[in-house]
Amino acid sequence: MDERWRLLVFALVLVSMTGAEICLPRRALGPRHWNRWLANLALAVFNTVVLRLALPISLVAWAAIVEQRQWGLLLWEPLSRSLENPVARGVVSLLLLDLLVYAQHVAFHRIPWLWRWHRVHHADLELDASSGIRFHIGEIALSLLLKGAAVACLGIAPEDVLLFEILLNAAAMFNHANVAWPKSVDRVLRCFIVTPDMHRVHHSIEPDEMHRNFGFNVPWWDWLFGTYRAEPKAGHVEMRLGLHEERDVRHAGALTWMMVEPFRRRAPAREITLETQDELTD
Repeated sequence: MDERWRLLVFALVLVSMTGAEICLPRRALGPRHWNRWLANLALAVFNTVVLRLALPISLVAWAAIVEQRQWGLLLWEPLSRSLENPVARGVVSLLLLDLLVYAQHVAFHRIPWLWRWHRVHHADLELDASSGIRFHIGEIALSLLLKGAAVACLGIAPEDVLLFEILLNAAAMFNHANVAWPKSVDRVLRCFIVTPDMHRVHHSIEPDEMHRNFGFNVPWWDWLFGTYRAEPKAGHVEMRLGLHEERDVRHAGALTWMMVEPFRRRAPAREITLETQDELTD
């Protein structure tokens, strides 16, 4: 049942965002737009098939085992009594998982060997809904292991895990979308969710913008930890996307290139240190 729900929401969001991008594009589409769109989709299909064959159970099935065995902090009696309401427990669970994904995202930028996997996502020279599913299988596998450990430690209910996975997948396609939202709408929405204009800053070629706006679902973690940036210096239409070291559109939009990229020698992303953090917040 969980796979059917995920697939249904995935298809609905991808089709609706792609339609919105065609009707109301924020930036002009590149000459090889459909080539890279198909390559990104092919990478997502490849990742799904391989992980289904390689992993014995899904994250939701793992959560069911955790619940059956009564593991996790949220099942500790003092906490479980205060979170007897399933809605309250669900909200707490979703926020904890979202904070985990935020911290994971920061780590993939700060730690060089993790950045090797994540730079496949940032090498996209354009940004649209398909960019939200463009992740190397190595990064996805590491993320699944981390989320599995979090589910076991926290005791997240299976239905909350399923809801979080659906929301995370939908949010990734939504906030990568190349859609021209009215500024007034964006200003209100980004108080509660990560909007395309907010996340586009994160895909800037400029290091002081690339290492900002790490949130996927909600913007609050970026506000709280000082990694929020409202707008790119060059503006959303003129800003350059991608990486300085990879500007060949034939490479950045090719499936085989994306699969082998983590094994190529590249300079690591500029790390966020105490020194650079002060510079970023100026």
